[in-house]
Amino acid sequence: MPIIVNVDVMLAKRKMSSGELAEKVGITQANLSILKTGKAKAVRFSTLAALCKALDCQPGDILEYKEIDDE
Repeated sequence: MPIIVNVDVMLAKRKMSSGELAEKVGITQANLSILKTGKAKAVRFSTLAALCKALDCQPGDILEYKEIDDE
């Protein structure tokens, strides 16, 4: 998938654990793990906003688009 999720990068920059982030955002650790691994099919804007607030960042810091070359 061409969408890259950089939650791990932001967690490291903020020196925050996954459990702490899940608690602040109000989602389960399992759902956060699905998001972090890029297996999520969708992200609600309310969840994205809560992630940005908890990590003190912008949506572009969490989500990234990379084109995939099909050869």
